[in-house]
Amino acid sequence: MGKKLVSEFLGTAFLLATVIGSGLLVNNIDASNQSINLLCVAIAVGGMLYALIIMFEAHSNHFNPIVTLLTATQGNMSWKWVMPFMAVQILGAVAGVVSANVMFELAPISVATAARTGYGQWIAELFATFGLIGVVMTTAKHKPVCGPQAVVLYIVGAIFATSSTCFANPAVTIARIFTESGAGIRACDVPAFVVFQLIGGFAAILLFGWLNESKAKAKSAKEAEIVPILPLPTQRELSSALN
Repeated sequence: MGKKLVSEFLGTAFLLATVIGSGLLVNNIDASNQSINLLCVAIAVGGMLYALIIMFEAHSNHFNPIVTLLTATQGNMSWKWVMPFMAVQILGAVAGVVSANVMFELAPISVATAARTGYGQWIAELFATFGLIGVVMTTAKHKPVCGPQAVVLYIVGAIFATSSTCFANPAVTIARIFTESGAGIRACDVPAFVVFQLIGGFAAILLFGWLNESKAKAKSAKEAEIVPILPLPTQRELSSALN
């Protein structure tokens, strides 16, 4: 379990260092072109996330408290480890933000002033988190080999498709309080983001759990239809009947 916790800390730290660092770099290069900046951040985050998922696959690669809750609700981890996982994810996320701040010679910790509020962004967070958990659950159930690619492609797409630019992660949301960069979020705006992320996450757990269960039951029912009602005769019984 110690290796799992360290993996969660490191993975979330690298993820946040990429989120903040890529934004700072492209802003330093050309602050005027916001569309290109967003594209560069999406590519950087997607590439890093894929590498991290593969890197820590042998131990633990949630990097998201809602994914940890999903894992516990499905019985794949003990509930007693949920809080430690969430704690190291948040600490790792903050460490990643501090690292990015230091790399770009900013104050290690600063308080964000960027306003991120309004029902549009709240619904965007619900939408983004719902879809992310749906992708995780469906690929894990039916096509696990495609899981990392599907998650990365979804995140990259959701960064462009949502008005909030897809936080979809309470640890990410909390950690972004501690940067004055454009990726920051005011502390007062965090609770609403996290609440709608949790709503989206639990809604996805319920809906996609039902969808996956229904498909499994339908498959079992279809297989049951082709089972003969009467047992087939053995070879010896056939020979005796012919003689």
